[in-house]
Formats: sequence, C-alpha cells, structure tokens
Amino acid sequence: MSAISTADPQRDCQEIVRHLATVVFPWDTTRSLELALFRTFASVRIGGLLHATGEFERRAGKRYDDTDLIINEIIENGFDSPRGARAIARMNSLHARFRIANEDFLYVLSTFVFEPIRWNERFGWRRMSESEKLAWFWFWRQLGERMQIRDIPETMAAFESYGRAYETAHFRFTQANQRVALATRELFAGWFPALLRPLVRSSIHALLDPPLLAAFGLRAAPRWLIWAAEHGLRLRAGALRCLPRRRRPKLRTQIPRSDYPRGYRIESLGPPPAD
Repeated sequence: MSAISTADPQRDCQEIVRHLATVVFPWDTTRSLELALFRTFASVRIGGLLHATGEFERRAGKRYDDTDLIINEIIENGFDSPRGARAIARMNSLHARFRIANEDFLYVLSTFVFEPIRWNERFGWRRMSESEKLAWFWFWRQLGERMQIRDIPETMAAFESYGRAYETAHFRFTQANQRVALATRELFAGWFPALLRPLVRSSIHALLDPPLLAAFGLRAAPRWLIWAAEHGLRLRAGALRCLPRRRRPKLRTQIPRSDYPRGYRIESLGPPPAD
C-alpha cells in the first residue's frame, strides 16, 4: 500500500488503477462502470447505434459479459501485457466495424473517467485521493490513445467540461435509447428473484439523474426510494470502514460466466462478424 500511495499518478496509473479496481473498490468500480455505460445510452447517436446492432435486445447478458471481460482484461493485466494488448486489439477490431464519430468515442471515454469518481464521492467507503483521481484520469486517457481517439483533453477539468457540453448537445429522448436502456435494466433486474424485480427496476431509476431519465423516457423513482437507495449505499460504505481491509485482488476475469462455461478466448469476445 505504501508503494501505491507514493506512486506517480501518470507514470504508474496502471498499477494504481489495478489496485483501486481490484482491491480497494472492486464492487464500487463495477457498479460505477455499469452506470457509465447506462449514461452513454442517452446519446442519440450512441443509443441509436447500440440499438441498431440488436445486441442489447437479443443478447444483453452476453453483451454485458463481453464488455466487462474486455475492460477487466485491460485493468487487471495492463496495456502492454500479452492479454491486455490482445483485449485492446479486440476492442479496436469490434469498434472498427462501425462508423463512430471521434466525439462519441471521447464522450464514452469521459464517462469511464468521471462516473467512478462521482460514485466514489457519494458512496465510497473512503474518498479517492487527488493523486488517485489523477491516476484514474491518466489510465483512461492512455487507453484512449491506444484506441486512436483524437483530441483527448489533457486535464481532468477540460475533459469533464467536454462531457457536460456533449450531454447538453446530444442527450434527448428516442425510442432507440429507451429500448437499449430497458433491455439493460431488465438484465440487471434478472439477477434478482422475481419478487424483488419491480423494486430493483425502481431502484435503478433512483440512481439515474434527471437528464438520463428524460433521455430514456423513464419515470423518476419515488422520493422515499431515492432516499432509501442513497442511504443504503452510504450505510454499506460505513460498514466497510469497520471491516478488515481486503488484501487479495478480486478479479472479474475469474468469475464464472454462463455464456462461457469452459472459459473464453479474448479474440472470441463480442458479436460475430455480420454476414
């Protein structure tokens, strides 16, 4: 831990992010990156493209697993490791099938920077240090460079401003956005027993801000449920502060997946090529 606390946030960003995502905040990192993905659906162009592929409506679970595995291969192994490099190559290959505007790539990248930081500020068992926030920014910025994304802002403040301006320009309701969001909401609700699913659906709404709800055409959760969801997450954070610290990493690439009962090859992640 002492080595991490004295590491350079730019030079050592991969090591710092690996430690944060797998040891310090594994559950929070997963939930906040799920929220980041949700946020991208509100963009007219991004939501429209994702709907056009049909992957979320037809194979939401596999689509989730593929994205989760590619991202965590990179986080757990690093950019230039054999597995990390293969995951980046696979991600770039999948993206190359579509015409995606650079500004859309930039926005998606910005959500992976700022949604985990915002989640941590609200619900983390401890706050990220400023050095850790910078490392988080540099990790995704350096990954963006390996994705050939152009014009990535050089500071956190500039990148956050870019994301806010993009949302103002590109968030609005479409049926495509709504269908992708509902398919993803149903995937998350399906992880719980049937009796709890209505409450889970409303709880997801409780974590979405007004611009997202409007872009998806969803009703806001009742105030009592928003209060309960937020206080429940803060109670969880308080309980974690009282427990012994995790020492071993929690690796999402090692979690059994129903779509891959015998394991997976990185090159097989994602949808097959269109006929």
